[in-house]
Amino acid sequence: MNARALPLYATIVIFLIAYAICYAQFPAMLSTRVIANLLTDNAYLGIVAVGMTVVILSGGIDLSVGSVISFSGVFIAVILRDTGLHPVVAFALLLAVTTGFGAAMGGLIHGLAMPPFIVTLAGMFLARGAAYMLTIDSVPIDHFFYDLLQDAYWLMPGGGRLRLIGIVMLLSVAGGMVLAHRTRFGTAIFALGGGEHTARLMGVAVGRTTILIYAFSGFMAGLSGIVFSIYTGSGYPLATVGTELTAIATVVIGGTILTGGSGYVFGTLIGVLTMGLIQTYIVFDGSLSSWWTKIVIGILLLAFILLQKGLLLVGRRQRGAAA
Repeated sequence: MNARALPLYATIVIFLIAYAICYAQFPAMLSTRVIANLLTDNAYLGIVAVGMTVVILSGGIDLSVGSVISFSGVFIAVILRDTGLHPVVAFALLLAVTTGFGAAMGGLIHGLAMPPFIVTLAGMFLARGAAYMLTIDSVPIDHFFYDLLQDAYWLMPGGGRLRLIGIVMLLSVAGGMVLAHRTRFGTAIFALGGGEHTARLMGVAVGRTTILIYAFSGFMAGLSGIVFSIYTGSGYPLATVGTELTAIATVVIGGTILTGGSGYVFGTLIGVLTMGLIQTYIVFDGSLSSWWTKIVIGILLLAFILLQKGLLLVGRRQRGAAA
């Protein structure tokens, strides 16, 4: 068994056991209605987590994504309210802005040799501040095209309605899997996660790769913001506070090593679904506080960090024995 894949296997096993427990107590948990809602309600988180996975695989971190999602919703709402542009045009403008924003952070990280934590922390405050500059109030989005997007769904067997945003999330995960695991750029991401010196020896253009990684994260955060605005039908500068930490947690729970160089985008999807499953169980139970979601996530996160640490120690001992 591939030791690097053990966290992924552990994530899948935990998710299946948790789902079995939920099903034993609430048989309706296996209905397509619940599954469709699970995907729809966590669509924005799944999309931004794909971008975060790519960043963490490279050994970096992006703390700006929650603020970028909030800025995206406000940007779209204000643009549609004040200019009368079609939402598709607003989406294109937004994605250009967020992708450029991510690329700029990547350029600073590489060009000035600054820690990603510091640069993206500054980006977090900058994006949130820009949202406040646009408005301090919640701005509703009232447009017929948004009504079409909100009403679009695929009718699953059993009556479940998988909304468009859930489908977009699944397509984003599939695209992220191809990008990270089946392209030359993905190979460069993993090489960079193994260390900049190693990546240079492999012929990786470190600067270009770093900029593209954070540009991709910015693009996915912008796309997540579009999905979140469709989900809520509004833009609010205080929305998605702390989402960057939730995204990091889902990536780690999904089996990606926090130090970079090892992980799977598919595991991130399982991590997102695990979080959604916990929240769904609490709703079905009706007697538990929503804070139990945070407690269980914290326990899982600590367990996976310990598992990753153990795997790193085993790998070092094996390399030492081989030497």
